[in-house]
Amino acid sequence: MPGLLRTVASRAAPVLRGQSVIQRAHVTTGPAKDPVGPAVNGIGLALFSLAILGPSGWILAHLEDYKKKE
Repeated sequence: MPGLLRTVASRAAPVLRGQSVIQRAHVTTGPAKDPVGPAVNGIGLALFSLAILGPSGWILAHLEDYKKKE
């Protein structure tokens, strides 16, 4: 049975791969259309830091609660 599956897969794979869609990213280089101010940078940095460090800080702050098995 595994030999049959291997044969079917080896014959079907090239057919399925042949019609695949090639994706290309449209990357442009150059200055930003609208300049980003320091306030927007600060808010973005603060939210990103909160998203990364918030959950780990919560776990560390409640570590004793997690140790208790009630």
